[in-house]
Amino acid sequence: MSYPPDPNNPYGQPPAAPGYGYPQQAPPVAYGYPQQAPGYGYPPVAQPPSMPGLVMTTRVLLFVVGGVQVLLAGFLIIVAAGAKKVANEHSTGSDTAIFGNAAAGVLLVLGVVYLLAAVLSITLGAKFGKGGPATRITTIVYASIALLLGLLVLAGAVTGSAQANGAGFGVIVGVLWIAICIIWIVAMSTRDGVAWFNRPRY
Repeated sequence: MSYPPDPNNPYGQPPAAPGYGYPQQAPPVAYGYPQQAPGYGYPPVAQPPSMPGLVMTTRVLLFVVGGVQVLLAGFLIIVAAGAKKVANEHSTGSDTAIFGNAAAGVLLVLGVVYLLAAVLSITLGAKFGKGGPATRITTIVYASIALLLGLLVLAGAVTGSAQANGAGFGVIVGVLWIAICIIWIVAMSTRDGVAWFNRPRY
């Protein structure tokens, strides 16, 4: 028959406290999981995605076309000023004055149109880095209108070349312009292009 230990017995063993004599251990870390670093709870900074190749090509073409349009606008405005000067050197009712004033007006309008188109081209190209869906849609509309104008120019150039029995510089320019417009439209309509302009921005 056993008796419980007498707490007043000097020869008895003192009751041991749980874990007495052993350092307290931290709960084990689950194998295969990294330990929590300071600042846990904040998502890592996402790396910005890179611009797709076809979208980058469209951006470069917009800058190039914008530069060419600036040059054309300057050339047309200078020629318009020259035509106006010639018209002023002749009497008001003469055929030369009438033709010079008309030519100056047409060339000036074309120069302003090219200048506005250049501003639009360069602005769209600059917005490709941070622009959203509005930039993509504006580029599609711009390219569609330019494509229709290119088809009209090409049709006129083909007709003129057929009458002159030659290839014609206008045909080459028209085909090149149409190809550029198609690249713009395709780049803005592909999955990568849509994803680029719909990506989240921080």
